Amino acid sequence: MKITRQKHAKKYISFYKYNFKFRPPFQILIDGTFCQAALKNKIQIKEQMPKYLMGEVQLCTTNCVLKELESLGKELYGAKIILQRFQVRNCAHIKSPVGASQCLLSMIDGNNPHHYFVATQDQDLTASVKRIPGIPLIFIIQNTMVLDKPSPSSTAHVQAVQTGQLVTVQQKQSIQTLKEEQGLVNSTERRGRKRKRKGGPNPLSCLKKKKKIQGPQQQKPAGEKKKRKRHRKRTGGGGLQVETIAQIEKV
Repeated sequence: MKITRQKHAKKYISFYKYNFKFRPPFQILIDGTFCQAALKNKIQIKEQMPKYLMGEVQLCTTNCVLKELESLGKELYGAKIILQRFQVRNCAHIKSPVGASQCLLSMIDGNNPHHYFVATQDQDLTASVKRIPGIPLIFIIQNTMVLDKPSPSSTAHVQAVQTGQLVTVQQKQSIQTLKEEQGLVNSTERRGRKRKRKGGPNPLSCLKKKKKIQGPQQQKPAGEKKKRKRHRKRTGGGGLQVETIAQIEKV
C-alpha cells in the first residue's frame, strides 16, 4: 500500500513539474486544520513531508492563519505550536487579518505564481483550490499524508495548452526569445517607437547654395596663335647637352 501511494505521488509531482514548472524546494502552505490532524495522527510533518514528496520542501504559513488559531482558544494550542515552527510568509492582510481560507486563497491568486502546494483539511478551502488550475493539494487520511490527483481544472488547462487553445506565460517568453535569436522581431517591436528629435531642422541644410562667379574670359588677338615648344633629344656622343630651342612659328 505504501509503495502504491509513493508511485502515485511521483506521478502527480511529475505532472506538476512538466506542466506547471514546479521545482524543489517545494513550498507548502499549511493551515491549522492540517496541523491539528497531524498532531492527532502522530505525523511528523517536518520529517515525513520531504520523504513523501521526494525532494526538499519549505513549510510555511501566514500571519492570518496564526491569528485564527489564537482566536480559537486552547483546543488548537498544539496545532498553533507546530505551525509557529514554520516560515511565515507575508500576505496582504497585515493590518487587518482575515480568515485562514481567504488568506491562503489570496496567496495562490493569479494562477499560483509562487508555485505553492496547499496542505489543508478544510473542505471549503479544498473545493476552492480545486477550481484553480495548477495547485497541488495535500491532506491527511488514514494516518498518512496524501497528495491528491490533479484536479479537473488542471487537466483541462493542460489539454487546452497542448491543443494550442492556450499559451502559457513561459511559452510566450520562450517564443519571444526565439524570435529575437532568429532575427524575426521587427526593429519597432524590439526597440519601440523612435523618439522624435526636439527642435527644428538642421541649420546647415537651410543655407543657400553659393553661386559661382565667373570672371570675364581673356580674349586673345585674332591673328595670334599658340606657341609650341619642341624639345630635341639628347645625343649620347660627347655627353654634351643640347639646349632646348623654342621655335616660334608664325603664319
